Amino acid sequence: MQYLWFVLAGALSGILGGMGMGGGTVLIPLLSIFYKVGQHTAQAVNLISFIPMAIVALIMHLKNKFVRFDKVLFIVLPGIATCIVGCYIANAIGGELLRRFFGGFLLILSVFQFLSALKQKE
Repeated sequence: MQYLWFVLAGALSGILGGMGMGGGTVLIPLLSIFYKVGQHTAQAVNLISFIPMAIVALIMHLKNKFVRFDKVLFIVLPGIATCIVGCYIANAIGGELLRRFFGGFLLILSVFQFLSALKQKE
């Protein structure tokens, strides 16, 4: 029965990820709070689950000719570099501090989303 809850959490995060919200905003709190998975493990699971979603998104963007190959390196190279640095930082700090940083990030994100919705309403 426990595996069913993991499948439901994965499906929910996949749906939200496909809608553009970012599945990690749901998956990481679900895993760390409700399923008692460690923060490092929850974030690793989120990053691994991102791979199939990114592949599908890339295929769709290529199909719709949204990829500008002349700009790819300017996005990919800094992304890879900051990913490596972020992995070292996340590995160096404790799970509790990482959890607090992620919670703060979610709070800031929610404020920006709220303010953005208010501006669109005007």
